[in-house]
Amino acid sequence: MKIGVLTGGGDCPGLNPAIRGITLRAEDFSDEVVGMLDGWKGLLEKETMPISLSDVDEIMRMGGTILGTSRTNPYKKEGGAEICKKNMAELGLEALIAIGGEDTLGVAAKLHKEFGLPVVGVPKTMDNDLSCTDYTFGFDTSVTCAIDALERMRDTGRSHRRIMVLEVMGRHAGWVALFTAIGGGADWVLIPEIEPDVDKMCEHLIKVKERKGYALVVVSEGIKLSHKKKEEIDEFGHMILQKRGVGQHIAEEIEQRTKIETRVAVIGHIQRGGPPTLFDRILGVRVGVFAVDLVHSKRFGKMAALSGNNIIEADLFDATGRLKLVDKSWYDLALTLFK
Repeated sequence: MKIGVLTGGGDCPGLNPAIRGITLRAEDFSDEVVGMLDGWKGLLEKETMPISLSDVDEIMRMGGTILGTSRTNPYKKEGGAEICKKNMAELGLEALIAIGGEDTLGVAAKLHKEFGLPVVGVPKTMDNDLSCTDYTFGFDTSVTCAIDALERMRDTGRSHRRIMVLEVMGRHAGWVALFTAIGGGADWVLIPEIEPDVDKMCEHLIKVKERKGYALVVVSEGIKLSHKKKEEIDEFGHMILQKRGVGQHIAEEIEQRTKIETRVAVIGHIQRGGPPTLFDRILGVRVGVFAVDLVHSKRFGKMAALSGNNIIEADLFDATGRLKLVDKSWYDLALTLFK
């Protein structure tokens, strides 16, 4: 078969291992693998590259994606969906494996439903907010990076007897912030799912500061603040969050209310890069291999998913129909650890 592969949306560690898994499994079937450059943009413009074994020999340890990526949405282009269908036929593609998160896989689901395109999904997102899978690759690496940053902030916070605020990524879901706070031993966390109680937080931070001389706060970039301002929007209708500066706002509120010197760090896109962790390498390879098996089983409109320690199939529409958000039990666990 001739199989197309694309990586769409924000990059994250694990994409290259997934491409490697797809390519190596395709070799078992004597398939031809063709990469679409820069996500859906590559299919719209027929910008492609062949993927051979030599192309994936050294990519297991690499972050990012050798195919490039973008947030291009075919449904925001005039006739974009029809162009995707036409170009698949002209390129001779018998199947397409889309590697992405809610937006990229949402497009794949619609193309399958509306045009019957032979599409299979591979889930990725450092936010870990995709439904129907326990974890997505990219998440473990991003949290590992964030915890490292938090530990470094702990050293300077302890030395200067300050409150330190770390802003991490997380548009709608607070998984990165929550796991960073729990795994890094922070003293408070603010996530998009829970309305910030700044008064309660500050009261707690004062007591923590009195006990150990410093305090750590983790803030998700997508938390809801009382002030509103116009934001830039991407092609999927999402706010471009890196200009909001919620960490700075929270740090100023903390310092004003507690009268304790407070500093903030925003690691931003540093979380997206670097070599994937072992977990993300293994998960990326496994879902990549499984995606090729889905193609040869003609299980189109499905995606590879992690359930416990097993890779299973999940429906693309179910996976992209709603976000997997932090539930109250997880947040209650974090509160239990804030003493």
